[in-house]
Amino acid sequence: MQSVNCSNEDLGGPSIFDNYEFAWGSDHVRTFGGGTDVQIFLDQSSGARFESKAAYGGGYFSIEIKVPGRNSAGVVTTFYLTSVSENGHDELDFEFLGNKEGQPVYLQTNVFAEGKGEREQRFKLWFDPTADFHRYTIFWNQHMIVFYVDDSPIRVFKNNRNIGVGYLSKPMKIAASIWNGDGWATDGGRTKINWAYAPFIAGYRDFTVSACPVGDSDNIDACISPNPWWNQEGFWTLGPSEDHIYQYVKSTYKIYDYCTDQTKNPTPPPECGQ
Repeated sequence: MQSVNCSNEDLGGPSIFDNYEFAWGSDHVRTFGGGTDVQIFLDQSSGARFESKAAYGGGYFSIEIKVPGRNSAGVVTTFYLTSVSENGHDELDFEFLGNKEGQPVYLQTNVFAEGKGEREQRFKLWFDPTADFHRYTIFWNQHMIVFYVDDSPIRVFKNNRNIGVGYLSKPMKIAASIWNGDGWATDGGRTKINWAYAPFIAGYRDFTVSACPVGDSDNIDACISPNPWWNQEGFWTLGPSEDHIYQYVKSTYKIYDYCTDQTKNPTPPPECGQ
């Protein structure tokens, strides 16, 4: 894959309110800089979630995030793409799993395709995501999906329909949220949220999107042409330098992979090892 240098083009917009709306928790939102910087927060009454007004059929979706610090065990902060239709649900997830004071916040990724999920991979990042903003990116075309952290690829999910593996097929909205996940997120749900540390605040800024809007269509066929830059041949695979970084990140920072979880998957799913 070639290096990517994207601007906001027409989709990032000067304000979150131009291109996004709040699905719930609109009273748990703060905006700065005319809406270019956003904070959403969780307390005992609610969290918050915003999503794009438009749905997309492929492209580059990127944002800078600063996740809650202090004692954030049980708090889940997200950035993801999610299909409008729940029939055969598609979804691509960044999920930050809060932790006890002094313990690392883990980053979990997941892929749902044609209704099948449970493809979690978890990472201990090489920096503290609570200390400052960092960039998180989802790249999606008809050949592969790539998750990036600060321009380093951490996960690749290839289009393996030829071996019977589902792949994204539906229009996707951009979404972000903060919510109470203490039933599972920290120590398998044993460590609950300490509300004395609330509100838990997540910051989002620099919305960078270069993508194909679908409009009112219920499919993404119009977005599969070779014309958009992300569909061109140079973006069908990682290039050598990116692949080198990817292999290093996997071997150094990945702490859980559904592919090697023999309790969950005694026989690895067919996409594993591809």
